[in-house]
Formats: sequence, C-alpha cells, structure tokens
Amino acid sequence: MERKIVLQVNGEEYEVFVDPAKPLLNVLRDEFGLTGPKEGCGKGECGACTVLLDGKPVPSCLVLVGQAEGHTIQTIEGLDPDDPLIRAFADEGAVQCGFCTPGFIMAAKALLERNPDPSTEEIKEALSGNLCRCTGYAKIIRAVKRAAAVLQVERR
Repeated sequence: MERKIVLQVNGEEYEVFVDPAKPLLNVLRDEFGLTGPKEGCGKGECGACTVLLDGKPVPSCLVLVGQAEGHTIQTIEGLDPDDPLIRAFADEGAVQCGFCTPGFIMAAKALLERNPDPSTEEIKEALSGNLCRCTGYAKIIRAVKRAAAVLQVERR
C-alpha cells in the first residue's frame, strides 16, 4: 500500500507516494531522477548501487524506502564535481566503463570520512563490497590514495 514518504537526499527534502517496501534504489532513480546508483545484481553483492545512509555505505537495492525515512541519504549527485575523489578517479584512469564508479566513489567517501589516511589494506577492505567488471582495481586503489593525499593537504 502506497503512503507518503519523506526523504532527505543530497541535502534536499523529497516527498513521494510509494509502497514503503519498494527498494530505495528504484525510488532514487525512477522518482527522483538520480541515476548515479546503478542496479547491477539486485542482491547487494556488487556495490553498483552504493549510497551513503547516515554516512555509511549501503547497497540501495537492499534498503527499503520506508527504512530510509528519517535518515540522510547521499548519492554521487550530491558530491561537488570538484570533490578530490571525483578528480582522482579521473586523473588515475579509474573510470573505465563507469558503471561501478559511483558505488566505488561513495564507498571511498565513507572510508575517507572516518579514516583520512587509510592503508592499502584498509582501502581494499572498505571497497570489498564493490565489484569492477573492467578489473580496474589497481587504478581505483591509486585514486583513493590520491584523494586521501589531497584531502590531507586541504586539511592543513
């Protein structure tokens, strides 16, 4: 049964009438036009649909929109285009086909928020829920390290 759901997405409030059991991913894409999160597997295993829910990376295909109400949601569209992660992914060539990129960037964003100077192993662990079909992992790890270094300088 549909009902009014109010969501905080990328700093804006959205109202939508939907079934609370509908996946957040579908609402973000179909109702709000936020197409950064992608449906890859639909089972929470690939990370292509990763968004931040209260700052934590979650597969939006597994979060019901009713569960997201009252929480803050951030998609890649909510990042500044000059965000160090976006620049680093471009500069390191970590954007190949681009399908997985938003999910990787959002997972990396959460990592760098809680750990501004992660080791390679910590990066691998934080990104372990994200899959890249083009096997760009080395470039992705370099991009996260590069963004971390830029953020370190900006914080000084």
